[in-house]
Amino acid sequence: MRTLSLALVLILAALPGQAKMPSAGGFKMRVDGKETALYVLKNGKGMQAGITNYGGRVVSLIVPDKNGKPVDVVVSPGRLEDLRKATEPYFGALIGRYGNRIAKGRFTLDGKTYELATNNGANHLHGGKKGFQYVVWDARPIGDNALELRYVSKDGEEGYPGTLKAKVVYTLTDDNALTIEYEATTDKKTVVNLTNHAFFNLNGEGSGTVDGHLLTINAERYTPIDEGLIPTGELAPVEGTRFDFRKPTAIGARLDETDVQLKNGKGYDHNFVLSGTPAAVVVGDRSGVVMTVETTEPGLQFYSGNFMQGKNRLKGGKTDEFRTAFCLETQHFPDSPNKPQFPSTILEPGQAYRTRSTYRFSTR
Repeated sequence: MRTLSLALVLILAALPGQAKMPSAGGFKMRVDGKETALYVLKNGKGMQAGITNYGGRVVSLIVPDKNGKPVDVVVSPGRLEDLRKATEPYFGALIGRYGNRIAKGRFTLDGKTYELATNNGANHLHGGKKGFQYVVWDARPIGDNALELRYVSKDGEEGYPGTLKAKVVYTLTDDNALTIEYEATTDKKTVVNLTNHAFFNLNGEGSGTVDGHLLTINAERYTPIDEGLIPTGELAPVEGTRFDFRKPTAIGARLDETDVQLKNGKGYDHNFVLSGTPAAVVVGDRSGVVMTVETTEPGLQFYSGNFMQGKNRLKGGKTDEFRTAFCLETQHFPDSPNKPQFPSTILEPGQAYRTRSTYRFSTR
């Protein structure tokens, strides 16, 4: 009887739906002279979000699946120590000053050329060597369901002009949505493109690849890339290509790297030119969890987890294997400072940068 009871306990422990928030103690540290912590947001429906002020990272997002069981749909290490040494630098992080790539780490404003770090081959990626993902934000909880984060990026930081004052508010709503509101001001003309780099698996962290997830993206065009993943400048139609997600399509259905674009990105790592709302809808093929993305941004970067190599230990003890997560980063377009035909990312003194994105969860 005792053996049977122990076996039953082990079986129950292995069942899905046992998602738990990481330990707050794993995020208590002093980094660059500032205290870090884990902040847990809750709504009235049982949904929870775990966010650390180290990089403003979403490290856990627990939602009910189609059977009402809690599932953690964010893929991330569960301790700050593991995040800091991870080979993947962007798990769940706020990205700035400029999300995505800037060609050759260089752009020009009013005749002056600014040189940035080339931290992604010959190009600049996600704000540089110490982008917003590595800084400690000043945190202020707002009730049980919201967190305000602030960071001042000094003039010249990572090569960018102007002192940029950034504010981000995460809010967990009672209709099971995580809303991210971004604001920024500057004292000099600069460029800014803020986003969040959460890694999602709607079947739950550690449940295998995301190839079977059904993805819809409301975009008639996308921005093709060269071998360095920099947009060519073209706004190409998705019609008749592997980039047509206007109808629900499994993420892995057309991942044929004989296609030159998929070869360049080793899969999907492309910006989509949004045509309307919602920006995207994703369905977990086993959990029935539905994530709907809404945004005020003109673009959406879809990344299919092509560079995941199983080198980082996740919250549940498994590792981040190839294509076991995807990202949908709301944004202005990559390399916009060098592409005048793209929507502008310039921010002037006296102006306010404001943008809002929502990740809403339901089931089917």
